[in-house]
Amino acid sequence: MLRRTLLTGAAALAAAPPLAAPASAQPAAARVLRYVPQTDLTVLDPVFTTAYITRHHALMIYDQLFGLDAQLRPQPQMVEAWEADGDGLTWRFRLREGLKFHDGEPVRGRDCVASIRRWAQRDSLGQVLMGRVAEMTAPDDRNFIIRLTRRFGPMLESLAKIGPPALFIMPERIAAAEANTQIRETIGSGPFRFVPGERVVGARVVYERNPDYVPRDGTTSWASGPKRVHFDRVEWTVMPDPGTSAAALRNGEVDWWENPPNDLAPVLRRSRDIVVRRASPLGTIGTGVFNCLHPPFDKPAVRRAILRAMSQQDFMTAAAGTDPSLWRADAGVFTPGTPLANAAGIEAITGPRDIERSRRELREAGYNGETVVMLAPSDQQALSALAEVQRDLFQRLGVTVDYRVSDWGTLVQRRNSREPTDKGGWSMFHTTWNGLDGINPGVMQFLRANGTNAWFGWPTVPRLDELRTAWFDAPDLAAQQAIAQDIQRVVFDDAPYLPTGQFFGNTAFRRTITEPISEIYAFWEVRRA
Repeated sequence: MLRRTLLTGAAALAAAPPLAAPASAQPAAARVLRYVPQTDLTVLDPVFTTAYITRHHALMIYDQLFGLDAQLRPQPQMVEAWEADGDGLTWRFRLREGLKFHDGEPVRGRDCVASIRRWAQRDSLGQVLMGRVAEMTAPDDRNFIIRLTRRFGPMLESLAKIGPPALFIMPERIAAAEANTQIRETIGSGPFRFVPGERVVGARVVYERNPDYVPRDGTTSWASGPKRVHFDRVEWTVMPDPGTSAAALRNGEVDWWENPPNDLAPVLRRSRDIVVRRASPLGTIGTGVFNCLHPPFDKPAVRRAILRAMSQQDFMTAAAGTDPSLWRADAGVFTPGTPLANAAGIEAITGPRDIERSRRELREAGYNGETVVMLAPSDQQALSALAEVQRDLFQRLGVTVDYRVSDWGTLVQRRNSREPTDKGGWSMFHTTWNGLDGINPGVMQFLRANGTNAWFGWPTVPRLDELRTAWFDAPDLAAQQAIAQDIQRVVFDDAPYLPTGQFFGNTAFRRTITEPISEIYAFWEVRRA
């Protein structure tokens, strides 16, 4: 029988002229939620990119087979029931009745198979899964089967993966597209529909409530449970300037601002109409991404010299402010405060810094004066701050830097290039990850080190990939933790990326709406208070 379970800114704001008070809410306005996202939505395909803004977009219009709850447990979402044979090699799934895509077509088992295949081409966890898949079939419309050649412990966690690229279900005809080519249609089965005709690049994105969506039973928790929508429309308005965003929130022109900078939090809290809340209990972890395909960062010794010269405190104070309660400067590979976090080899990033020694180590490592093309975003304050610290470090180390500033959407497009820098490529950029995406090797895109099949930067570190594979086969938490310590030692020695620390940010919204779901930026269950 099938088993069932439930699985500078403050000054700008002060100087901003008062805007006209919002008119009394009309019924139509009350049914619209207005939101300021972290940046513009430039990529619509949630498989093609790991940008969080695209993941937020995808959570609205697509649904998942399983949803992750607040205890990090996978709960059935589109799936009604499932079973695994005693040897763990055959998994059978049945979809709940009545699932329908936005074009009116029912969701079928073959849609799920095609979506899993496409997602797995670009997701590190999916690649491991597919390496153990003998076949995936859909015997009828409501069922699909995954047969393995070897046990795969985190099967349900994989199907519930929410860290980008998350696994979303698309129609088979769309999911059949090659994963390295962006899809052209945005059709899901989720609680909202994307409105392409109202999209204005750089300014506006609009979603409408999906009237055909049927929430599942249960209790909402993060990405799991019923997704009940209380607004007819959600309008994203892109506002790159924090002062403008703060003024709009204060004056009631918008309802919710995704990521106000920490230095504006005290000003926003002084308004009795605004709630400022820590965005995530796991915080944000930073990574400096080397392009390991081309000089100078194709040499592990060069990367290691940069790692031993960096200061997490410098990066974190730039990104989050001088209040030490808002950041940690002793963050290793795994998110601090989670089961795999450890102190193995931590002296590589916490020991004394000596720039003259590092300059010498860099020359001895084989740095020959190559120009480093450093990508930096103009429209994301924290990432811009991290990039500025990196540029300063390079300059103090005697590294020649070509500093390229663009909006984040353009940077996300350019980082796809594997060409040398003189042909449009790049050498380094900085990004951040929700702490949830640093809890284990299965979900950490930036920990994959299998060359051109890895995440951007494409490092080749065979020992790191061996340890990552071993983690999937570890029999218990103690064995996983021992492997995690070895992984951290390898990262500090080979430096496939820079761990720049952990910091905590905020989200802000008006008291006229109920508190949004913690941890993920979801637009269901939010209502006008």
